[in-house]
Amino acid sequence: MTIAANNPAGGAATNAALVARLAAVECPAFAQRRKRRPGAEHSSPAMVLVRGEGSYLEDVEGRRFLDLAAGFGSVLLGHGHRALRAAISAQSEQLIQGLGDVYASDTKLRLLERLAALYPEPGAKVLLTQSGADAVTAALKTAVLATGRVGVIAFDGAYHGLGFAPLPACGYARSFREPFAAQLNPHVRFAPYPGMRGASALASLEMVEDLLRAGNIGAVLVEPVAGRGGCVVPPDGFLMQLGMLARRYGALLVADEIWTGLGRSGAMLRSVVQSAQPDVVCVGKGLGGGLPISACIARDEVMQAWAQGGLVVHTSTHAGAPLGCAAALAVLDTVARQQLIARAQKLGRVWRQRLRAHLADCPALQQVRGVGLMVGVELDSAASAQRAVAGLVERGVIAITGGIDGACLTLTPPLTVDEDALLGMAPLLAAALNEPPPSQR
Repeated sequence: MTIAANNPAGGAATNAALVARLAAVECPAFAQRRKRRPGAEHSSPAMVLVRGEGSYLEDVEGRRFLDLAAGFGSVLLGHGHRALRAAISAQSEQLIQGLGDVYASDTKLRLLERLAALYPEPGAKVLLTQSGADAVTAALKTAVLATGRVGVIAFDGAYHGLGFAPLPACGYARSFREPFAAQLNPHVRFAPYPGMRGASALASLEMVEDLLRAGNIGAVLVEPVAGRGGCVVPPDGFLMQLGMLARRYGALLVADEIWTGLGRSGAMLRSVVQSAQPDVVCVGKGLGGGLPISACIARDEVMQAWAQGGLVVHTSTHAGAPLGCAAALAVLDTVARQQLIARAQKLGRVWRQRLRAHLADCPALQQVRGVGLMVGVELDSAASAQRAVAGLVERGVIAITGGIDGACLTLTPPLTVDEDALLGMAPLLAAALNEPPPSQR
């Protein structure tokens, strides 16, 4: 294990030693956030990961964990999937970097064609980007060019990334955006997200229409399922009506499918199966199977706004790099070949039932919700959620918290997750919630 050789204390590396080294060189924002998170007193000690295989991760001390976070949902095929490794290896022997939008690679061309075909209308155009935030930035720029309006409607609890374009639309945490408020778009307005803090679909749609009447809204930006907000699923019909409202008032519906798309929610694009008719769709996270690549896909007439006179472009050095494109093609091929969308639907439904059955007697449980392999376990407090995370780590399972109050476990395993292991974690979670934390034993 190469990192052990760099351990100044000598001998085998430990999580504690490496975390101390990390704190000495990393931006302090992350350590501070961990300390200040509600319920942090119940958190398990930090760890350093060194290896992944399939549904499992291994830390520097050799402990093995079932991975229910999957790189925040990005490791769609699991760790080290054979098809993904083969595609990356083959591409690395051919061409690692092209010349972006000047001289495209053949791999980029093939990916653009595949992504355009995901859009429900023929002739769609694609803009490749590097991260989820970058894709949302491209979408918001597209909306301004296409409509001439700078206003944006976003939703409470929303998370679209922390770049300067999506940051003002971050309804997940005010503290993420407030220090930078003077530099951000002041024309963003928020509506309640159905199912979050008791908000109804009717109240949300009424607020959206009130905001649209002002006439300055160019984009309605929505997650088909609120991911970081706690895997909150709006009722059927909400996204369709939201799209109808946007069109009625001349705004574009931008579907942020970065977390929900490509099978995660049991659909290739959930906004499409919910009949929302999005004008622009953002995909990312799982698109690269763990490599950084994302995309903004839009109807032809919308994307044509980029060609209206002058030199206007959204690009970057590594956008559409051949290695990421090859990985994305392998992901799309594997999702189709292994029928992972249908698997996510079926396995997710069984898993949620199993969780509800095993957690029924847990006083801390509020709700088990989700769709596909995107599941939220809402608890009574952030402290309970952190205690659950720590208890799961003790039992060999990695999970993360979410929800606007930090009281939810957001569970997003690889779509290839081992079925027996996934269903077997339900009693482990029940034990983690029902037993006192280690400090109280």
